[in-house]
Amino acid sequence: MCSIEGKGKGKMRGIRMGATKGGGGGGGERVEKLKSSRTKLWMIRATTSVLLWTCIVQLTALGDTWGPHLLKGWPSCFSHQDSSVSVVEDKVPSVPARVLPPKRVYKNNGYLMVSCNGGLNQMRAAICDMVTIARYLNVTLIVPELDKTSFWSDPSEFQDIFDVDHFIMSLRDEVRILKELPPRLKRRVEIGMVYSMPPISWSDISYYHNQILPLIKKYKVVHLNKTDTRLANNGQPLEIQKLRCRVNFSALRFTSQIEELGKRVVKLLRQNGPFIVLHLRYEMDMLAFSGCTQGCNSEEVEELTRMRYAYPWWKEKIINSDLKRKDGFCPLTPEETALILRALDIDNSYQIYIAAGEIYGGQRRMATLAAAYPKLVRKETLLEPSDLGFFQNHSSQMAALDYLVSLESDIFIPTYDGNMAKVVEGHRRFLGFKQTILLERRLLVDLIDQYNSGTLSWYEFSDAVNESHESRKGQPTQRLVIPDRPKEEDYFYANPEECLQPSYSRLDLSVGGL
Repeated sequence: MCSIEGKGKGKMRGIRMGATKGGGGGGGERVEKLKSSRTKLWMIRATTSVLLWTCIVQLTALGDTWGPHLLKGWPSCFSHQDSSVSVVEDKVPSVPARVLPPKRVYKNNGYLMVSCNGGLNQMRAAICDMVTIARYLNVTLIVPELDKTSFWSDPSEFQDIFDVDHFIMSLRDEVRILKELPPRLKRRVEIGMVYSMPPISWSDISYYHNQILPLIKKYKVVHLNKTDTRLANNGQPLEIQKLRCRVNFSALRFTSQIEELGKRVVKLLRQNGPFIVLHLRYEMDMLAFSGCTQGCNSEEVEELTRMRYAYPWWKEKIINSDLKRKDGFCPLTPEETALILRALDIDNSYQIYIAAGEIYGGQRRMATLAAAYPKLVRKETLLEPSDLGFFQNHSSQMAALDYLVSLESDIFIPTYDGNMAKVVEGHRRFLGFKQTILLERRLLVDLIDQYNSGTLSWYEFSDAVNESHESRKGQPTQRLVIPDRPKEEDYFYANPEECLQPSYSRLDLSVGGL
C-alpha cells in the first residue's frame, strides 16, 4: 500500500515540475493563456453579479409602485369577478399609491374601540370625530364598527362601504389604525372584559383628554358605544378641525364597487344634460320618527304612530304634526316640493334624481311631482336590477351611491336638514361651493298655506320664495354659533369653514402641531 501511494505522489510531482520546466517551450505559453482566461472569467462573473444586484435593487424599489399595476393585468385563478380588475384600475386615489405618508411614531397610550350609531352619514361624521380624538389622545384606533341594529338593519361592515386599506394607510402619519385588536386584548374583549361607555355629546376635545384618556391608560382598551355628535362644532383648535376635514374629504373613500357604480349613474345622467339631485326625505322612518303626517290618510297615520312606539330609543312619542310642520321641523311633502321647485323657476326639462329610499305613499304621493317634472329618475330606473343586486337590503351602501351622485349634481336640494343633507352640503362647499339650495321650511310652509288659501297669487308666492332663498345657495358664510345650545347652532360638517378659507388649500389638509 505504501509503495503504491509513494509512486502516485511522485508521479504528480513529476507532472507539476515538467509543466514549469523548459523556459521557452510550449508549456509556458499554455500556463499564461490559462491565467489570462481565468482572469477574464473572474471579471465577467464580477461584472454580471454587480449588474444583477443593481437590477434587483431597482426592481425592489419600484415594486410598490409598479408591482400592483403589473399584477392587475394578469387574471387570477382565485378571482370570481373579472370586472374587479378594471374597477380597481380606474379608481384614482387622492394620494398616489407610490407616495405613502410616513408613519407617525408616538408612545401608544392604549386602544380605542368605537361602535357607530345611526345611518350612513351620521356614522361618517362620527368616524371623522373618532379618528381625531384617537390622534389627539395618542392611542391606537380599531377600525370602527358600523350600526347593524338601527331601523335599517344593514349588516354592512366598514370594509363593505369604505376602502379600509386606504383609510388606514392615508392616515398613518397621524394615527395608528388597526383592523382588530392584538390577540391578547381581543380575547379579553370577547369574554366581556372591556370598559364600555357613551361619551358626553358635544364635548370639547379637552373632555377626552381629561376624562377618557385616563380610562384608556387604566384599562388598556376603552369601547365608546355611542359616537353621534360627541365632539363640539366650535371652539376646537384649528388642527382638530382640519383633521376632521381630512378624514371626511380624503381618508373616507367608498369601495371601488360603489365608486364605479356611482360614476356610471353620473355618466348616464350627464348624457341627457344637467341634473338636479332632490333629497326627498319623505320616507317611512323619518315620518314615524318626526311625527309628521301632512297629507297622510288615517291608516297611514296609525301605521306611523305604531312604528314610533315600537322603537324605545325614539324618545318623543306624542307629537302634534301641524305644530311641528309650522315650526319648520317636518320634511316637505312631495306635493309641497313640486310647488317650491316651480316657484324657484327650476326648468321642467331638467332631470331630477331622487336620492332617497322608498317614498311613503308610493306613486299616489309622487303623482303631483311627477306631473310637474316628468324627468324624475332614480338609481333603480337608471340601472338594471342586476347592477343593484349586491346592494339590496344594504341601505348604507345604497345611501353611499346617492351620496356620490349628490356630490356631482348641478344643484342639490334637500327637503329636510337631516344628516345626509348636512354632510353633502359641507362636501359640496369643499368642492368649490357647488350650488346647494337650503330650503327655509318654516317660511315656506307659511307661504304655501297662503298660496293654497288664495291669500297670495302665484307671482307673489314665487317672488317671495326666490327672494328668501337668494342667500341660501351654499355660498361662503360663517357658522352660526350658539353657546350652550349646540343642537341649535350650525353643524360643523355642513359648513367646515376652517377648511374652506383661501389660506387652507384643499390639497393641504395636513394637521401637525397637535
